[in-house]
Amino acid sequence: MAEQSVRDELRGELALIRIDDGKANALSPALFEALHGALDRAEKEAKAVVLVGRPGRFSAGFDLSVLGKGGDSAVALITSGAEFALRLYEFPLPVVAACSGHALAMGALVLLAADVRIGAEGAFKIGLNEVAIGMTLPIFGVEFARARLSKRHFSRAVANAEIYAPAGAVDAGFLDRVVAPESLEDEAIAEATKLAALHGRAHHYTKLRVRGDTLARIRASLAADVRKLMGATC
Repeated sequence: MAEQSVRDELRGELALIRIDDGKANALSPALFEALHGALDRAEKEAKAVVLVGRPGRFSAGFDLSVLGKGGDSAVALITSGAEFALRLYEFPLPVVAACSGHALAMGALVLLAADVRIGAEGAFKIGLNEVAIGMTLPIFGVEFARARLSKRHFSRAVANAEIYAPAGAVDAGFLDRVVAPESLEDEAIAEATKLAALHGRAHHYTKLRVRGDTLARIRASLAADVRKLMGATC
């Protein structure tokens, strides 16, 4: 069950949200719903959020068993992913992503939507592999990449589907820094604790000013783009 794959706990002023389905942490509509529930609780009870993947897997992206159905099911899944990333990107609390392993496609976009991204060292793959597997990246993915990736890597990562090891992902802009796997959660908690000390309203409003143009472009194009994309793909 998706709700069993998402566990959240309050640790002082921090909300720790863990995604662990025992496999690749594939993102489905039900899992997004469970994640939104965890964010709802965090918004009421916490001052910062830590989003943690399972060891070796942050997320492999959308659930391909749903995406492969095409039609309304695929449209709903992609829309759910965009809405979740948008919520993270404008979330009123600071969000720290603890990238515990592979982060591909929608999994990498979740990283781009977080405020601070800390990755585990290891032989992990991070990036937007859509073009490599025959998919066109939705406009919302392109816009998140444009906003967060280094200009030197933007075309390589988006149009050429370049995949990065963790150190390269820092240079590209998917991650902010890399730490030993055994230190990952502690480092993420320490970062979130520091961010929780910021003035909450000032942080949120400034974040909206910084990100407002990207948010507006995504929302203006989302529904039509997803329908067009799936009509061309299915």
